[in-house]
Amino acid sequence: MKLRSKAAALLLLALAALLLALLSLRAGRAEPPAPPARPASAPQRHPAPVPARWPGPGALPRAGPGARRRRPPRPRPRADSRGAVRLEKLARRPGEPRSFQAVLPPELWIHLAVVACGSRLEETLVMLKSAVLFSHRKIQFHIFTEDSLKPEFDKQLRQWPDSYTKKFEHRIYSITFSVGNPHEWKKLFKPCAAQRLFLPVILKDVDSLLYVDTDVLFLRPVDDIWKLLRLFNSTQLAAMAPEHEIPKIGWYSRFARHPFYGSAGVNSGVMLMNLTRIRSTQFKNSMIPTGLAWEDMLYPLYQKYKNAITWGDQDLLNIIFYFNPECLYVFPCQWNYRPDHCMYGSNCREAEHEGVSILHGNRGVYHDDKQPTFKALYEAIRDFPFQDNLFQSMYYPLQLKFLETVHTLCGRIPQVFLKQIEKTMKRAYEKHVIIHVGPNQIH
Repeated sequence: MKLRSKAAALLLLALAALLLALLSLRAGRAEPPAPPARPASAPQRHPAPVPARWPGPGALPRAGPGARRRRPPRPRPRADSRGAVRLEKLARRPGEPRSFQAVLPPELWIHLAVVACGSRLEETLVMLKSAVLFSHRKIQFHIFTEDSLKPEFDKQLRQWPDSYTKKFEHRIYSITFSVGNPHEWKKLFKPCAAQRLFLPVILKDVDSLLYVDTDVLFLRPVDDIWKLLRLFNSTQLAAMAPEHEIPKIGWYSRFARHPFYGSAGVNSGVMLMNLTRIRSTQFKNSMIPTGLAWEDMLYPLYQKYKNAITWGDQDLLNIIFYFNPECLYVFPCQWNYRPDHCMYGSNCREAEHEGVSILHGNRGVYHDDKQPTFKALYEAIRDFPFQDNLFQSMYYPLQLKFLETVHTLCGRIPQVFLKQIEKTMKRAYEKHVIIHVGPNQIH
């Protein structure tokens, strides 16, 4: 009987091993046979831990005592060339697939804020359009505006095609100032511009935020500047670009009558913020020896320096980071490229190497003929029909328009403006072809 039991057990083990071998062949996975069972006293080698937690080994089928532990087989892309495998990987990037957007939790969205008053409706919509055209992750728009503009913002955004409205949600807020005199804040520099100072107080449920002026255009995915949040060290809570690259011709270094950050100040038209850190930090200041919370600091700071500031809320931010330089991360000028970077000669090296990432058309250059290169980009994005081909309806007409601007200082370096947007359009086209045509049909 004992011999029969042992023979039966060996037969079962042999059948189990044969079954596993057949399953491996069927799945197309050529794996070496499992090693012989180890003695119970032999040490077990476990695979290195991975971020995703898989079910415990005890939950997986085993061929017998001491047999190699196996994970369930994963489907692998089958391709005749390395190029097809690369296309398969690109097809799995987040952004276009509806299924991915459906499961993306709200805390992983990008939060983008803008303040628009007066005649800034069209300009703001073009900025939001540039953000949506190339983005991969879902975006939450926080639009602060006058009550008279709220219905029009809502109407215009809801008229965009479904293929784009699925990539964002929007919330529209009234202009509010939690401390001080609202009329003073509203008149500070441009209408409502001081609202950006109060974003950490108003958006209490938002962890991080990208604030941009209405006259900003994204020439690459918003996702890319959002990644800069990962580069903050333990004390940094905001990021901005320098106001100028050359201090001797910069405004702050020549004319400012108040403290400012660094040697040339910073520009607040594109500002990346960790709101959680801002709300929890006690800021050094020139008013009291101890620190002040962000909200408690704003109005006393304005009262102290209001007769010395020229650029309103941007000057106040420069004063804050003058006393708290460890709190600021300074990103390159390609993320906030303005006419100053080309009208006095090209002085943004990062843009020369990598192209403009975010265009900032301050001084009204989208709406006059002083900087036709900036105006051409604005009109190309404004007039682009959502469902058209990006290369045919935006990029090629833009190249033709740039030929008409070569006589201007900024028009002499068209590659600076076109380099990044060309890369972005190629990525968008590649994703469109992979998703709507399929990698197996690309030859």
